[in-house]
Amino acid sequence: MNAPTRFDNVTPADLSITPRDRRFGRGEATPRLWHGGRVADTAIYNALSATFPIGEAFFVESVRQYRDGAPEPLVSEIRAFTKQEVIHSREHLAFNRRAADAGYDLSKLEAKVAAWLVLTRARPPIVSLAATMALEHFTAILAHELLADPSHLAGADAATAALWKWHATEEIEHKGVAYDTWLHATKTWPKRKRWEVKAKVMLLVTRNFIVDRTAGAIELMRQDGVTGVRAWSVLLWTMWMRPGMMRKIFAAWVKFFLPGFHPWNEDDRALIANYEGPPALAGEREARTDPLAV
Repeated sequence: MNAPTRFDNVTPADLSITPRDRRFGRGEATPRLWHGGRVADTAIYNALSATFPIGEAFFVESVRQYRDGAPEPLVSEIRAFTKQEVIHSREHLAFNRRAADAGYDLSKLEAKVAAWLVLTRARPPIVSLAATMALEHFTAILAHELLADPSHLAGADAATAALWKWHATEEIEHKGVAYDTWLHATKTWPKRKRWEVKAKVMLLVTRNFIVDRTAGAIELMRQDGVTGVRAWSVLLWTMWMRPGMMRKIFAAWVKFFLPGFHPWNEDDRALIANYEGPPALAGEREARTDPLAV
């Protein structure tokens, strides 16, 4: 029997999407300023983590709506994507609880995400899939930069750094699933319409991502007593200058709009290979129980 062909002819034929059922930071308190004692760095990652439990459940819901009739190996990849995202949600929910134990109130940030999802779900399902496709590219290029440049987690608490590296690894691994699902769902669309919709959605997603995550970080910095000009100057320097995550992903973000774009035009699995090591890395352990249990 012939092996199934790639749906997109770009995703590596030997790609394996492997859910790594690991747990981080259990039985220990995460320091309040876990990112090297730096207020802005801690706030940026905490603000992002606050979005993950509800946001990744939305990603799974959006992609799974289009699995019926999808070709192999996309169906199997959607299944593996779902397992990875469920575990990500579990681990960030646990991390967010530790952040709350350290004194942070994430409720405003979580409510903002929930309100955005209510508006999105009120529209046709293809809108949710388009938003997921754009956000998955955004998270994939953030993940690439996080693993490629050690300065982004320099000085961070070991267990928390391990959580982010693990998450980034799996975001790279499944970075093409939502995009391939989008290609499947819009296969009857003219190329121009497909490009126009995805471009408009990415611009909207980018605007919301930057504005909302910045506002969330400012709120968390306020909870640490850093406000006003000082808060904005430190935060913007950290985001855009040094280490400058947002500046460094710009070129990869632009590629999304080019003709012939696909997430796997760049095969960056070497970053996954660099991450992978012994089964128990610093600050993590393999799960032996129900992956849904916190």
